[in-house]
Amino acid sequence: MPADTVFDKETLFGELSIENWIMPAVYAGHFSHVVWLHPTWAQQIREGRHHFLVGKDTSTTTIRVTSTDHYFLSDGLYVTEDLLENPKPLQLDVIMVKPYKLCHSQGENDVVSSAKKPKLALEDSENTASTNGDSCSEGLEKDTVTQRRDHTCLQPSCSCSSESQECHTAVSTGEILEILEKRDAFILDIDLDFFSVKNPFKEMFTQEEYKILQELYQFKKPGSNLTEEDLVDCVDNRIHQLEDLEAAFADLCDGDDEETVQKWASNPGMELLVPLVQSLKKRMEAPDYEMVHQAGLTCDYSELPHHISTEQEIEHLIQSLHNVLKNFPKPTLVTIARSSLDDYCPSEQVETIQEKVLSVLRSLYGTLDIHLVYSAESTAS
Repeated sequence: MPADTVFDKETLFGELSIENWIMPAVYAGHFSHVVWLHPTWAQQIREGRHHFLVGKDTSTTTIRVTSTDHYFLSDGLYVTEDLLENPKPLQLDVIMVKPYKLCHSQGENDVVSSAKKPKLALEDSENTASTNGDSCSEGLEKDTVTQRRDHTCLQPSCSCSSESQECHTAVSTGEILEILEKRDAFILDIDLDFFSVKNPFKEMFTQEEYKILQELYQFKKPGSNLTEEDLVDCVDNRIHQLEDLEAAFADLCDGDDEETVQKWASNPGMELLVPLVQSLKKRMEAPDYEMVHQAGLTCDYSELPHHISTEQEIEHLIQSLHNVLKNFPKPTLVTIARSSLDDYCPSEQVETIQEKVLSVLRSLYGTLDIHLVYSAESTAS
């Protein structure tokens, strides 16, 4: 997104979507601290405390970051600090939330191996969070939160990671509470696919097609102890890879004849375009290649989370939400994303989940002033 777009309200609204609104808000100066809570099945960003800058890339005039986390590297968003204009500092705390029942039922003799089982429940320990979940955003005078002690199921975070140039310090819920208490306000943002989530592309494509997309769009994680120059080269290669794929599928939108397919498949790393297009054309009269590209963009170093929760799992996560929020000050604003039209939150569960979340908010904050934006839009249309 062009950095200056954040100061043009009408243009900005047209550019924003559920997956890209936080960094523009940071660059605009609205938030300087984000706490991201995620369930055990969503692992897109490393646990812990991340400190980095968000600013305007002087060479492209777009919003870029100095974070070396794979999440940002794979999107081609990393630049060195000296290339950023008007940089804004961001503290991102990533914290895992476990279902309430889980954190009280695991004992020392749990037969699940320590490498695979969810981390222990937090008593007075440390935490962290991720992409698919609840986030709290803090402004320059504001904060965005997450959780705390008493029976709150939070995973202890790691500290310095050898996989990155960044050092991630452990973050405790007590620290987050202390931050909130010093601020005037914070915003609580809840995505309903935190409680149950689908990867809609797994239903849209065959297993073989999805595997090909993963091959075409794969992001090769860089090694450890890389120099800034190495990281810049890594990102440049990634950007060129994605630009080539975007151009290929844009061309296929205009015509997917064999000559066009073979032309693009002759490029290094794009040979699998041939079997992919052949498979799609066998199943569909007119494949939506723009959607194919969008699906491919989600296939980088990890798959999209896919965990359709049972009623009991949803209930346990709702209880965890309640136990988290009861320990924090009242938020200034609560925003809720349904994520159902794009099929990330299962359509057959979204209404139930929404009502349970609203019930928690009512129990904690009393009467709510609710604006159903999606309902107004559907009525207008």
